[in-house]
Amino acid sequence: MNRLQEKYNKEIKNALLKEFGISNILAVPKVTKVVINAGIGALSKNQQGMDALKRDLGIIAGQTASVRNSKVSIASFSLREGMPVGLTITLRGERMYSFLDRLFSITLPRLRDFRGIPVKSFDKMGNYTLGFEEHTVFPEIDVTKSAAPHGFEITIVTTAGNAERSKRLLELLGCPFEKEAKN
Repeated sequence: MNRLQEKYNKEIKNALLKEFGISNILAVPKVTKVVINAGIGALSKNQQGMDALKRDLGIIAGQTASVRNSKVSIASFSLREGMPVGLTITLRGERMYSFLDRLFSITLPRLRDFRGIPVKSFDKMGNYTLGFEEHTVFPEIDVTKSAAPHGFEITIVTTAGNAERSKRLLELLGCPFEKEAKN
C-alpha cells in the first residue's frame, strides 16, 4: 500500500469524520480517480511528436495514455471525424495515490517561484483541475529525450460534493494551496 493511501486510511478519514460531523464512514470524502488530459492539436499530423508525448505522459503517470478521436467533423478547424484530438490517462487505486504523492511532494515544490496552487480551480462538485504549461516540469522526464514541451491538465475527482470539503481533503493529503492574502 502506498504511503499516501495509508495516511488517508489511518489518519485523514478519521479527521474528516470528526471535522464534518459525518456519521457513516462510507460518506467520508475521498479521491476516486485522477484524469490526465492533453489536447494534441497540431501534433495530430505529426505522428512522431504524438508518440513522444504519449510516451512522456506514460512515464509521468506510470500508465499508457489512450488516444481520443474526434466525434464530429468541423471544417473551419480542418477536423474530420475519427482524427486524434487528445491523449488521456485515468488513474485509480494505488497508481493514483502514488501519482498524487509525487505531484504534491516532489513536482509542485520544484516549480520556479512556486507559492502554492490556486484555490479557485474547484468545480461545484468538489473536483479540482490543475493545468501545466509544460510536461517537462516533472522530474521523470529527461528533457534531452522528450517531446517538445506540451501543456496538459490534471483533474482530481473526489466524492466530496462541494469545494470546501474537497479542499480540506486535498489539504490533508498534502496538496500545497496558495496562502490567501490577509488585508
